[in-house]
Amino acid sequence: MTFWRAVSAIIAKDLTIELRTKETLSAMLIFALMIVVIFDFAFDLHPENTCEIAPGVLWVAFSFAGVLGFNRSFITEGEGDCIEGLVLTPADRSAIYMGKFLGNVLFMLVMESMILPIFAVLFGVPVLNPSLWLTIVLGTTGFAAVGTLFAAMAVTTGARDTMLPLLLFPVAVPVIVASTQATGQILGSQGLSEARTWLRLLLAYDIVSIVLALLGFEYVLEE
Repeated sequence: MTFWRAVSAIIAKDLTIELRTKETLSAMLIFALMIVVIFDFAFDLHPENTCEIAPGVLWVAFSFAGVLGFNRSFITEGEGDCIEGLVLTPADRSAIYMGKFLGNVLFMLVMESMILPIFAVLFGVPVLNPSLWLTIVLGTTGFAAVGTLFAAMAVTTGARDTMLPLLLFPVAVPVIVASTQATGQILGSQGLSEARTWLRLLLAYDIVSIVLALLGFEYVLEE
């Protein structure tokens, strides 16, 4: 099997399972929606402080909902030791990571595209900004890159639901902070020009995390 044939097969498998069960996307969506609604009622929003509060709320919702999706991405293989079947397939193990990673990015982007209109109504901020979507794509990519790797580590443990956040969030701090800062500057008066530094940091983080994950994923699957 070629690398990209294996990647596409894994993505197709995950999409087929999700279309049948609708468990991952619905859980992510409900969780993110609850966070957005709760924070909307918790803060006393005014036009002068909305752009300071809204980015943090948005990325808290995205990151915590993403953890649910990462846990679900390997739970099927983890149950019944099916992950051994993936390891024994005639494909490079980095293709397994890439397929899971791209699937997680896809699920997160679908969830985010459904949350953003609700977020715009509740917080009164514009979301039809290409710069905002660029920030979301870059932030989601970096977060999913490390999240997929640590989800593969945690799935073999008995406490995977607890282990994944403990492993992920300390490493994901740079991408969450950079995404929040860039989002705030894009939604505020600064615009894209002031957010370029944070966007460059996100791009560098994405490249480094993906490369390191591809190189190290083979050893992650070893028990």
